[in-house]
Amino acid sequence: MLGRTVTHALVGLEARKVEVEAHLQNGVPGLAIVGLADRACQEAKHRVRSGIASAELEWPTRRITVNLAPAALRKEGSGFDLPIALAILAASRQFPPDRLSGHAAIGELALDGRLRPVTGVLAAAEGARKAGFGHLLCAVESAAEAALAGVEPIAARHLAEVVGYLRGEHQPPPLEAPSNGSRRPEVPDLTDVRGQERARRALELAAAGGHNLLLAGPPGIGKSMLARRLPGVLPAMTRDEALEVTRIHSVVGLLSRERPLIDRRPFRSPHHSASVAAIVGGGPGPRPGEATLAHRGVLFLDELPEFQRPVLEALRQPLEDGEIAVARVGGRAVFPARFQLVASMNMCPCGGRGDAGADCQCSAQRLAAFREKLSRALLDRFDLVVALPRPRAAELGGAAGEPSSAVAGRVAAARRRLAGRSLERTDAATALLDRAVERLPLSGRGRARVARVARTVAALADAEAVNEEHVAEALAYRSPRELAQ
Repeated sequence: MLGRTVTHALVGLEARKVEVEAHLQNGVPGLAIVGLADRACQEAKHRVRSGIASAELEWPTRRITVNLAPAALRKEGSGFDLPIALAILAASRQFPPDRLSGHAAIGELALDGRLRPVTGVLAAAEGARKAGFGHLLCAVESAAEAALAGVEPIAARHLAEVVGYLRGEHQPPPLEAPSNGSRRPEVPDLTDVRGQERARRALELAAAGGHNLLLAGPPGIGKSMLARRLPGVLPAMTRDEALEVTRIHSVVGLLSRERPLIDRRPFRSPHHSASVAAIVGGGPGPRPGEATLAHRGVLFLDELPEFQRPVLEALRQPLEDGEIAVARVGGRAVFPARFQLVASMNMCPCGGRGDAGADCQCSAQRLAAFREKLSRALLDRFDLVVALPRPRAAELGGAAGEPSSAVAGRVAAARRRLAGRSLERTDAATALLDRAVERLPLSGRGRARVARVARTVAALADAEAVNEEHVAEALAYRSPRELAQ
């Protein structure tokens, strides 16, 4: 006798359809799982047998072979427990096999038969919908996540409830609409920042145009404080962008049960000891890294020169392409990585360089070694580079700064202008840009980035064209002399 269920395996962020086939035949009782299953999947035989017994269902005393097709696709994780259990129960006719028509399944089984949530349910539910399945059998904790994909989740707490539903004896209660949490997490506000008007202006430009930003200066002057307030002035994500970000966090296992939909732009701040695989993704899977987790949001690298140079160089390609292609012996995956890069750094190892109130004690050799940590190619990918001065006492004790809500309104208006209006450069603005290419160390990429920043400046000013003063302000945000000497 043969029973079949359908589930989905994850390859990177993509869900691949997997048919779970269970065949019962005469012979020495036992269970074998074939189809390139990893160890966690192979161990399902113990969880499934105990779960079926705990649900007071009959374990077939025959030779059982479970095939996970296609056989060439690697299967990873414990999400195959429920599909394997249902295929075995269908093969032994403990419920009508045709009741599984139109249903996919995903979930881990506890030894007492309880259903446990697994990662990647949203991606699996989207795969089920694309394959024509209207229902997904899953754990109760995964129901809200599955509903985001447009399929009807059949949520259960125990294997016995799933079998009761397939027998027509039990009807799961309707899913309540997720509230996505009663309180939204607080975002740091720009009103906390005192002084640093030029840096605040650069932050507004970065938010309006999606530009990469580098903040440099002495320690303790508010570089990290400013960077952490960027998400508060960024525009809200669209529904499609929110689902895209939610899918990524679901696959990695970072999705909150209280907030199944991520509706705020992510802000990732990895430690400088992170490896290349941790930042851009990798592993035997492979799995997404911090750059992908920051997709549609901000990747903040605090103390930029402390990161390993291979890590920084690995970011150059995704900054241009907006995606990361990770190739391993076990497979290849393409991860989205369209993020804003924001970084902070001191201007020398001791931190005194650029500070009028401190003397830099670094030798020429130390300065040379410090500069070598950052390649010119990486610095060229920052649209805005700001050297922050140490604030004065009057600024620190002054009135609170402009709140994020006011800045966010201007940013949203500027983005609408950039999306709906063609801002052409005047002849004077083009002439100034051409002179800058000749007199400054400005590459072709640098010229294009200055032109983009100038368009953002014009959009914030609600100008009809990109004028000479807009290009001049954009040129003022190129690498300062303190980083070049």
